Amino acid sequence: MLKIENVTAGYGADAVLQGVTLDVASGQTVALIGPNGAGKTTTMRTISGMIHPRTGTIRLDGKNISGIPANRLARMGVAHVPEGRRVFAPLSVEDNLLLGGYGHLPRLFGYNARARADLDHVFTLFPRLRERRRQPAGTLSGGEQQMLAIGRALMSRPRVLLLDEPSMGLAPVMVHEVFATIAHLRTLGTTILLVEQFAESALKLADYAFVMEGGHVAVSGRASDLAADPRVIEVYLGGDRLAKKRTIDARI
Repeated sequence: MLKIENVTAGYGADAVLQGVTLDVASGQTVALIGPNGAGKTTTMRTISGMIHPRTGTIRLDGKNISGIPANRLARMGVAHVPEGRRVFAPLSVEDNLLLGGYGHLPRLFGYNARARADLDHVFTLFPRLRERRRQPAGTLSGGEQQMLAIGRALMSRPRVLLLDEPSMGLAPVMVHEVFATIAHLRTLGTTILLVEQFAESALKLADYAFVMEGGHVAVSGRASDLAADPRVIEVYLGGDRLAKKRTIDARI
């Protein structure tokens, strides 16, 4: 479904990604974990067209999408839920959702029926959003805004869903709810690439995982295998702060 090969990318003169290679099979949930500054968010932005790769290729269903602008990629089925949610605060919950489906909904005939069906799907996943459908998005709690950001992405009927730090800044009860939603989307066969600060939880949700360090993929494998690997546990899932700062290259 999604394949990234030897991609370098960055900001200005700085190359954050150093030959990143990873792939996400159709219907899989794939976790991308690693320390802060490893390049996880930059990888997501490069896939979704917010940053253009300097070298390497990004393919969606075999088609080279490297360098295609973000708006076109969204129409092609790449839905990015960015770190920090970034909802349109003055607009209502429903209008935020409809904007998410803008590139997918018919312009004339059939708009109302298709929009209603897609809204019902999102409201079934997130009943709280149905209750607040007329409420300005900026007045929602952080957890509700995260639900809205995910729902807005789902309105486009994505072929691949990119989730960047969905638990960031949320209360524990809302973190649990967001993870439960991701688990449910997985059962529905949604293709997901997940960046998550809680590595252990991400590995429990995922089928496969990639560990990034210093702008490249240091190790990859089945999520269950990585979750049981003593070296990965020491660096990312346990141990003290100093242990987590060691480079994974020295241990794997």
